[in-house]
Amino acid sequence: MESQILTLVTFFPLLGIVLMLAIPKNQHDSIKSICLIVSFITMLLSFWMYAMFDPIANGMQFEVDIPWITSLGIHYHMGIDGISLLLIVLTSVLSVLAILSSWISITKAVKGYYISMLLLEVGMIGVFCSLDLFMFYVFWEVMLVPMYFIIGLWGGPRRLYAAIKFVLFTMFGSLLMLVAILYLVFAYQSYSGEYSFDMLKMMELPIAYGPQLYLFGAFALAFAIKVPLFPFHTWLPDAHVQAPTAGSVILAGVLLKMGTYGFVRICLPIFPEATVAYLPYICVLSLIAIIYGALVAMVQKDVKSLVAFSSVSHMGFIMLGIFALNLQGIEGAVLQMINHGVSTGALFLIVGMIYERRHTRLIEEFGGLAKVMPVFATFFMITTLSSIGLPLTNGFVGEFLILLGAFKANTVYGIIAASGVILSACYMLWMYQRVIFGKVTKPENEKLKDVNWREKLILIPLVLIIFWIGVYPKPLLDRIEPAVKQVLTYVSKATTVNIGEGIQIDQARTTDEVEIILGEVDPVKVGSEGMEE
Repeated sequence: MESQILTLVTFFPLLGIVLMLAIPKNQHDSIKSICLIVSFITMLLSFWMYAMFDPIANGMQFEVDIPWITSLGIHYHMGIDGISLLLIVLTSVLSVLAILSSWISITKAVKGYYISMLLLEVGMIGVFCSLDLFMFYVFWEVMLVPMYFIIGLWGGPRRLYAAIKFVLFTMFGSLLMLVAILYLVFAYQSYSGEYSFDMLKMMELPIAYGPQLYLFGAFALAFAIKVPLFPFHTWLPDAHVQAPTAGSVILAGVLLKMGTYGFVRICLPIFPEATVAYLPYICVLSLIAIIYGALVAMVQKDVKSLVAFSSVSHMGFIMLGIFALNLQGIEGAVLQMINHGVSTGALFLIVGMIYERRHTRLIEEFGGLAKVMPVFATFFMITTLSSIGLPLTNGFVGEFLILLGAFKANTVYGIIAASGVILSACYMLWMYQRVIFGKVTKPENEKLKDVNWREKLILIPLVLIIFWIGVYPKPLLDRIEPAVKQVLTYVSKATTVNIGEGIQIDQARTTDEVEIILGEVDPVKVGSEGMEE
């Protein structure tokens, strides 16, 4: 059973799809119950996997490697480390809460909606546990289909525009990624004499500096669009605003993390020299995203649009942490992936709850809700403070580690990023003050009902996670650290090779040279030691 846990977690939602297909489409309660039960069992399986995971062990765990299309070297190869483990658990938890949030709001094509939700869960989990590039690409594309329908069929007035824009942006990046994958496969065939899509083998493949730059660029563009990194972010606000509440939760909580996960899992370890070469450019784009996202969020009139632009800023933080290329930065970035999923997912759920009552998200339409909905105001306050990184909440731990890594890599980067924290507090607290405090100026708000038992059931787990990570993040960091150290080991190799003219390993950078590039040692000191020798 333990050896097949990844297969169970990934494909168990398909059982729910099969059961729902056998039920008449007008039996909405049965369809919703099956979907919820199946996603809940998937979540329990992910918890079991978390409990069995060894935080001390290096390398991949629960690994499964079965030949699939042997002539092309394609294997059914799955495995996880601490990074993918936490993202799978996050996906399973948010999927359950997203399905619960849709219980009343989705009234048309109910069967198709819940089938799409389970298929989306399969695609997302599959991306995080695939160790075969072919499987990774298939799951990456599978995820697009249900999300397209969730936005395009159950979204807002401009849902079709938002759905098509989302797919076109993602598909453009995906095609470049496919070309890069095929190049890697043929490069590996030239190197070893056999075809392989194995991600771990690609990490050992020596690639010349020039090809690395192009291959990194192809993968990075696909991942940057998904993050989304400035200036590839324009699809995100439309998709968030037009998507139903559950779609926004999954989009912000999980789908954006697939981009940052791709950088950590593929770009850094497979293309180490290109990573160092592109580092300053990506850091600058990340800093622009932090400041730009915050400033644009500040002037939004729609609460959901404000939260959407805040995601651009927060994802910029995560990218900066990754490309700090040190233990603190990447650890903080991975933890912040989880934190952002929890906090921003909770914010979208809260916005959805108020929209169901008022059918508007305009900030000017609210005010004084604390008097009418005190429990709602409390949940809103906790998630707002988590989003701005208040100490003892989850957001603080991730942002602190990222800033620590950023200052260690480059003081200027750290100062600019820190200003983003201040701007985040400005737009989030100002929005909260206008919605929750003051007088009730709109008659429609005077008789609004406070959160019900179903909504409490959705928000309480997220609030508990917010405080758990904020107070005691050690269990998560213990699982992340070995995986991050492994990634940094690959980056430090920075080996060059010339593919196409025979495999020639040459001019490998020494450990000292790499540490100088990453800003971890004093080059003068290294030079003086070398002279003494």
